[in-house]
Amino acid sequence: MKSIQVVFLLWLSVSMVGCLVVESGEGKSYGSQDWLSGTDDERWSTVADQFGGFAHAMHEIQYRYQELYWAGLDGNWEYALHHLEHIEEAMEAGLERRPARAKSATSFVNDNIPALEKVLEDGDSEGFEAAFEVFRISCNSCHAMEDMPFIHVKTPEIRMTVIGLPN
Repeated sequence: MKSIQVVFLLWLSVSMVGCLVVESGEGKSYGSQDWLSGTDDERWSTVADQFGGFAHAMHEIQYRYQELYWAGLDGNWEYALHHLEHIEEAMEAGLERRPARAKSATSFVNDNIPALEKVLEDGDSEGFEAAFEVFRISCNSCHAMEDMPFIHVKTPEIRMTVIGLPN
């Protein structure tokens, strides 16, 4: 009698698990106005395309590069460090999406970012412009190594935002 109960409980458990199978979502649409549709693989491909490769990272880095420059000239070291930290995060995210670019970015991430970070942490007004110039040149070196010398980074000339020192 005990073996019949065990078999019955086993059969019942297997039947219940079969009823609880989670639907994969194949063919469903998601997002506002169902823009994310298709098979699971197609939707994942769409999501990956939305993240982009390095283009989105570079857009963020460009903004933060400019803010970093003006913050350093103003002596707003905390704000400059904030943007340098986010430049590094954007680089890491871009490298995660495009690992083939890691070779050209290694020196930038491992050497140039920490060197500039030290100047900012020290509040070195006299050393800032020289350190920033090395940083800028390293951007252009990376672009050249990626066969994109036409992307030439210059020292910012126009301040896009006005952020002063905290009161």
